[in-house]
Amino acid sequence: MARLFLGGALGGLAMWLVGFIFWGTPLSLLALSKTDAATTAAVQATLAQHLGPLGSGAYPIPWPGTPQGTQLYGQGPTAMVLFNTNGFAMPDSASLIGGLVLAILCVLIAGLALMRVAAGFDFRTRLKLVAVVAVAVTAYSDLGQPIFNHAPLGYFLYLWISDALSWIAAGAVLAWALPRPAVIVAGG
Repeated sequence: MARLFLGGALGGLAMWLVGFIFWGTPLSLLALSKTDAATTAAVQATLAQHLGPLGSGAYPIPWPGTPQGTQLYGQGPTAMVLFNTNGFAMPDSASLIGGLVLAILCVLIAGLALMRVAAGFDFRTRLKLVAVVAVAVTAYSDLGQPIFNHAPLGYFLYLWISDALSWIAAGAVLAWALPRPAVIVAGG
């Protein structure tokens, strides 16, 4: 069990570090579309005026729950606005700490599963198992957004690469940290 906690803590740290490289550095700008300062200010003021009274939330624009909204949705343009009424620092150190805790908890859960499923496997086989599952799960979750929700492909492709590599890094640490299979020596 101690190796599980060690693997969870170090694997969570590895996941967090890979995520930080992708999202906490200027590299993250590869995933984002840029506007000029005037457009940003105008959109921010409009969001504050129209969504501010409604509060934080995920707002599909236009609202598709009415016949008129459905028609407007079909005409475009459309947006999914993840709206936060409060400002926060960029990067937000509280989210970095919360993200590290979340990574450690997620890797611990993955470690429990890996112990149950792959207890007798060697490092290489465990790593392959984690990598295949990481690619499959993150592909569906992240690349599904452009397919199902017509979200921007570039952003979600970048997100998928960062998520898959984060899980593979965590899985490598878990595969190393978990108890090794017993080696049987012939003729001994």
